[in-house]
Amino acid sequence: MELTANNISRTIKDRLILNKVSLNLRSNNVYGFTGRNGSGKTMLFRALSGLMRIDSGTVTLDGKVLHKDFDILPGLGITIENSGLYSEYTGYKNLKLLAGINKKITDEEIKQALDDVGLDHSDKRTVKKYSMGMKQRLAVAQAIMERPDVLMLDEPTNGLDESGVKLIRDIILRERERGAIILLASHNKEDISELADTLFKVDNGCVTES
Repeated sequence: MELTANNISRTIKDRLILNKVSLNLRSNNVYGFTGRNGSGKTMLFRALSGLMRIDSGTVTLDGKVLHKDFDILPGLGITIENSGLYSEYTGYKNLKLLAGINKKITDEEIKQALDDVGLDHSDKRTVKKYSMGMKQRLAVAQAIMERPDVLMLDEPTNGLDESGVKLIRDIILRERERGAIILLASHNKEDISELADTLFKVDNGCVTES
């Protein structure tokens, strides 16, 4: 599988946030993206996923064009800020609602995704009672539960303790071996050095391999 960006650009309020970005990303690889806050990492993920439209250029998945052949990248798992979790529901119910959109996985697979990230699928607490680390784990669970072809993870280890960080790193490596294209943005230098097969630097909307 191949995800390609060809000279994609986007301007918001007279500010160029993506500047003629071109990428060629393939299955069984982890691509690391580094850059300061506001450099454009999250906007890049939004553009590649279809969550944000671009002004020019094209994004293709195996030759099919985003916003022409589909509006959102098919087979996508993504964690970005403001993940849209319902604070009044349990973690399991949140995932159950999301899984109901595509109807691709069973209740047992939902429970397994929660167990994989170290959350108890039978926990009756609502998400508003979760710690920051638990919310982070839940966000990763929703991203991986449907075994995505493309996995975009924006700061997936943020707020996690040492054991949680190891757990998420192990999941990323597992997903790579399964055949996913993985995009990883992280301020944690160890995340990038241990996981990324290819490293990109994002600066003022420009993306360069480093």
